[in-house]
Amino acid sequence: MNFILLGFILYMVMILLIGFLTYKSNKDHNDFFVAGRRLNPWVVAFSERASGESAWLLLGLPGAAYALGFLEMWTALGCVLGIIFYWFIIAKDLRDVSEEVDAITLPTFFAARHQKGQVVIRVLSTVIIIFFFIFYLSAQINGAGKILNVTFGIKEVQGMLLGAAVIIFYTMMGGFFAVAWTDLVQGIIMVGALVILPLAGFIELADSGISLSGEMDGMTTADGLSLFSLTGGKTGWAAAALIISGLSWAFGYMGQPHLLTRFMSISSSARIKVSRRIAITWAIPAFTGAMLIGIVGVAMYGQGYFEDIEQIMPYMAKNLLPPWLAGILISGAIAAMMSTADSQLLVISSSVIEDFYHQTLGKQVTDRLMLQASRVITVVIGLVGLFIAIWSDKLIFAMVSYAWAGLGSSFGPLLLLMLKWKKVTWQGAIGGLVTGFLTTVVWSEITVLDEALSVRFVSFVMAFLVVWLVSVATRNETAR
Repeated sequence: MNFILLGFILYMVMILLIGFLTYKSNKDHNDFFVAGRRLNPWVVAFSERASGESAWLLLGLPGAAYALGFLEMWTALGCVLGIIFYWFIIAKDLRDVSEEVDAITLPTFFAARHQKGQVVIRVLSTVIIIFFFIFYLSAQINGAGKILNVTFGIKEVQGMLLGAAVIIFYTMMGGFFAVAWTDLVQGIIMVGALVILPLAGFIELADSGISLSGEMDGMTTADGLSLFSLTGGKTGWAAAALIISGLSWAFGYMGQPHLLTRFMSISSSARIKVSRRIAITWAIPAFTGAMLIGIVGVAMYGQGYFEDIEQIMPYMAKNLLPPWLAGILISGAIAAMMSTADSQLLVISSSVIEDFYHQTLGKQVTDRLMLQASRVITVVIGLVGLFIAIWSDKLIFAMVSYAWAGLGSSFGPLLLLMLKWKKVTWQGAIGGLVTGFLTTVVWSEITVLDEALSVRFVSFVMAFLVVWLVSVATRNETAR
């Protein structure tokens, strides 16, 4: 009996069952997009973590650690710091203020805080979300193809088709209720995979008499950087730029709509503290484990062993673990991909239906029709993401990094200042959105600039300064 296949099938059946069971929980589009703001702290915490760390954490980061060694530690550290920061600084205020202004999406939240410029803010925000989330979504579908290819020998395109079909179906059926409750299950499986697999790897190294430092000492990346050095063997500004690049992943968390929606959905802001503890407790071992999978893989197989470095996690699971356990942990990689993709589908759908059709165009339709339209948009966007995944040749890590920088810089500075400074003008909001978007697109295309200083850092700082400076310059004008 193929226990890996059996575990995978059982997991898929469970996910689809949740979609069916939560179908009738959606009475209107508020339920479909934020679960009526009545989720409990455990579901919110696991949903935020599972959605936040996609196929990138199970496939992309281990692959990057395999290719670059300990240098990727700064990426892992930056992500953990970003999680801690926004749970402490953003979560409670966003939950309270979003309810005060009756906003269930980020674009509506930004627009509701200003009397002028609402249409421009809402449309700009919606365009930015759709643009960057298409890349993000396609990365998850790409991940499904890689996992199913390594595990079952299915062609990658066929794996993408299967993964996309399941995600689109249960998101369309159950909306945010389905997404949140499947995320609870997926989050548990994901952290289990990220803890168990590196431990199995260390045991295998010990049994084989292989020393981690001994195997990695002297190894270099394709660019000649040392795998065993925290700075790749570089010094001075070159080393500082590499560290800043890794730590700058922290900025992105403040601008991810699919994560910020979780804060809006909790039943009470007083319960944020419980969710925060759970989320941080999840993040530390998860990121440590993802790093160690790549590091152990280098010591175990050496450089150049994998044609696609992002297949290291499912490969190690199949070869180091009993089949039944490997099946569960590989399902964890599928879980990582699904838990992010379903959230992104919901955010794009909510932006099109709520922010553009309902709020901007002012179309008044029944809640039932809004709900049905949301489901149609979910299917359409899912198919677009599938198309890009099939035709793109970029790694998951690269696609997620691009989307992360764009969303983080476009929305993060604006959200932070609106919640904490509260003197942001509508002109400042528009300036920040445009700056974050354009800086990401332009800076990412100029390789020499991105290598000198990460686009994630530059675009965030530029957008922050523009929101602040333009708001100061136009404050008196706005007050008149």
